Amino acid sequence: MTPASSRRVPIEPQTVDAPLSDCAVFLVLTIRDGEASLDTVRSVLGDLGGLVANVGFRDLDASLSCIAGIGARVWTPLTGQPLPKELHPFRPVVGAHHTAVSTPGDLLLHIRASRRDLVFELERQLLDLLAGAVDVVDETVGFRYFDARDLLGFVDGTANPVGAALPEATLVGDEDPAHAGGSYVVVQKYTHPLQSWRTLTAEQQEAIIGRTKADNIELDDAADGQKSHKTLSTIVVDGVEHDILRDNMPFGSPGSGEFGTYFIGYSRRLWVIEKMLERMFIGDPPGLHDRLLDFSVPQTGSTFFAPSATALEALGDG
Repeated sequence: MTPASSRRVPIEPQTVDAPLSDCAVFLVLTIRDGEASLDTVRSVLGDLGGLVANVGFRDLDASLSCIAGIGARVWTPLTGQPLPKELHPFRPVVGAHHTAVSTPGDLLLHIRASRRDLVFELERQLLDLLAGAVDVVDETVGFRYFDARDLLGFVDGTANPVGAALPEATLVGDEDPAHAGGSYVVVQKYTHPLQSWRTLTAEQQEAIIGRTKADNIELDDAADGQKSHKTLSTIVVDGVEHDILRDNMPFGSPGSGEFGTYFIGYSRRLWVIEKMLERMFIGDPPGLHDRLLDFSVPQTGSTFFAPSATALEALGDG
């Protein structure tokens, strides 16, 4: 007899706090010109909940979920609504040594589950329905690596908010009531020259990251000079720390020599992620960039807004 599922219903679309998963696909698309393309996208996004349910019912314990994000270029034509207050295309961040590049993206589909086959099937069905209306800009398949480590060997996502702090950090509230319940999303695809990284000692790597490698213990901040990645990516304004939710995942192919980390950050306030990138790429003080960037090369950069499930469903009503 097959054991009963511990879940009773699928995860609702646009659930930012869905469980961290064993696998995911990050799909960035552009929408082709024309009202017919917009109509197709509206229809598919409006029925996203039904599509997730149809695939996810095969194994509810696998926690299949999908979050759809919409870019600034197509927001108003697609939704008929004014832009969320902070939404704009990804702005490049140019430092003395490294640049956070900006790349096209009208739609983001972040599909995740504990089973690769369910992620694959939902992506296949979505792209079949969107055929002729969109073009794939980037498709990255991520996987959970050991105990939530990146390919550099460090635990990733330790500082994520939990409990009541999670929606407070990720979901827009009364400051933008027309878009309450939505979340800003920034994605970047980084590749790592692992051979160069491996020439460093464990102590040198730990100084760059700001945590111990084996047991993930936070190291003290540097008193002055070059700061660690942990310090530069922590945003404190007027004594208040502003969190974001990261669901980063490793990706790669040993056969082709590609190794990387797909960064995805959800935030109630887009400026928090932008400030984090400024501190990393320009430095704090300027000129002292995040040394992790010497071993992490940004290949993409796009910004989206993930509307609430209710707002997304309304798109299907035209």
